Amino acid sequence: MKNKLIKAAKKLAEVTSAMTFQPPVQYVYNPLDYAWAGHEAYLNKFGHGQKRVIFVGMNPGPWGMAQTGVPFGEVKAVSQWMGLYALISKPAKEHPKRPIEGFDCPRSEVSGRRLWGLFAERFGAPENFFKDHFVMNYCPLIFMSESGGNLTPDKLRAQEAKPLFDASDEHLQAVADILQPEWVVGVGAFAEERLQNGLGDKVKIGKVLHPSPSSPAANRGWAPLATKQLIAQGIWS
Repeated sequence: MKNKLIKAAKKLAEVTSAMTFQPPVQYVYNPLDYAWAGHEAYLNKFGHGQKRVIFVGMNPGPWGMAQTGVPFGEVKAVSQWMGLYALISKPAKEHPKRPIEGFDCPRSEVSGRRLWGLFAERFGAPENFFKDHFVMNYCPLIFMSESGGNLTPDKLRAQEAKPLFDASDEHLQAVADILQPEWVVGVGAFAEERLQNGLGDKVKIGKVLHPSPSSPAANRGWAPLATKQLIAQGIWS
């Protein structure tokens, strides 16, 4: 099963690495390429068995999956809680304000710290969480402007977004076929919208507030709010 996930991720990496993007996009990072060792370690350790719930984020963050290859991959959560470590290389074109330092990255990604922090608090050991849950991103790429500002996939030109979203939809469907979830949960509005588009009525689709620090609601206590949302939808008890 995990071999199927690895094969699917490699296919997505290959397809998306060949894509080109016009300004304002000036830098594109693909962690499924330069941080593959971290992603493969994640799939090998936690991508086995059927999952009841899959959480799907929008795309990697510059201080999370960009550094570790793990979705929402805040360094301490990945190294200390999950017990994963890998040597990470660098993208071909690197922005000086967004350096890839791998597991030596001193910055913490707030979204990842909140997400994995909730799971650690509720489930204890990572094996308890991953027994029935899995976390992935919809889009594997990170986009940056000339200044190093983050550009989200929903801001791409339509002609650039379509092949990217088609490839991401195909990968999403492949993962759902492999893991056979009851629920697929969009982390944030964009992810939920893409799930509705990519999976339709094949599975139950849920949603949870994005843990980003740019969300005022998330900053007022994301973990209890997200827990309440998941219980209200019947995803958690």
